[in-house]
Amino acid sequence: MIKLEIVKGDITEEEVDAIVNAANENLIHGGGLALAIVKKGGQIIQEESNKIGYCPPGKAVITSGGNLKAKFVIHAVGPIWKGGKYSEDEILYSAVRSSLLLAHEKNLKSISIPAISTGIFGFSKERASSTILKAIKDFINEFDGKTTIENIRVCLYDEETYNIFLKAL
Repeated sequence: MIKLEIVKGDITEEEVDAIVNAANENLIHGGGLALAIVKKGGQIIQEESNKIGYCPPGKAVITSGGNLKAKFVIHAVGPIWKGGKYSEDEILYSAVRSSLLLAHEKNLKSISIPAISTGIFGFSKERASSTILKAIKDFINEFDGKTTIENIRVCLYDEETYNIFLKAL
């Protein structure tokens, strides 16, 4: 049975097989969570991202975790909020699903996911919470008993976002 947890904390400190980074499509980790991950995990994460070069919105790619406790970083590219008329919900859902599918393909047991697109990409936390959780629940319903994944954590940095996700659960 796959366990879903909502936790408050610093995703760069998560002791899981993979953490998810809220990345931009050029995989340049210059601000926000992406920068924090490279600062703590080391330049190797950016170097591996540079070799990949590009990831379209709604998709995800994987690099090593460098010096992080997590073995891998899955870089998910969420949508930039443009008012809701440009498939933003579908792109966010797809980014989360792509991250989970990568973890499944790599036979990982645990993954930690942040509130993708809610920072500088401007997605409302309320709207993102329901979309992210729907993607996770749909994955669990489809893959429970058919995957090595045992634990999916949604790791939220601040109390406000944590409470919004708890309420959406």
